Amino acid sequence: IVLTGGDDHLWKTWGFPDGNILLTGEGHTDWLSGCCFRPSGTQLVTSSGDTTVRLWDLSRSGCILTLRGHSRAVRGCTWHSCGDFVASASADCTSKIWDVNSERCRYTLRGHKDSVNSIEFLPFSSTVVTSSADKTLSLWDVR
Repeated sequence: IVLTGGDDHLWKTWGFPDGNILLTGEGHTDWLSGCCFRPSGTQLVTSSGDTTVRLWDLSRSGCILTLRGHSRAVRGCTWHSCGDFVASASADCTSKIWDVNSERCRYTLRGHKDSVNSIEFLPFSSTVVTSSADKTLSLWDVR
């Protein structure tokens, strides 16, 4: 299965190698900048120009949680390997670590001087790496 998001405000899962659309999710009101599967494979997370991060249940193709807190477009998102946390990077110069169990922002990472364009958890770690339009990379310990 391949997961994509695009300018049409939709995410889609595709069967591989045939290329058939398996599921489509709608709910964002602007372009999708990122999407990725939860490590368990039962849910996914998407980020959008509409300033939100959304969690989706694949069995229902429906949004189960909308995370709000960024003031500008969200440029990317990713899951922690444990599946309990989502990280987001935004054009508002911040990144956020979201606790999906409590449905709230656990940390806001401030320090970049321009848009944060990508974010990744290092595997099996509490360290996050961000990249920014300010031409820097930052490592964050989010314990």
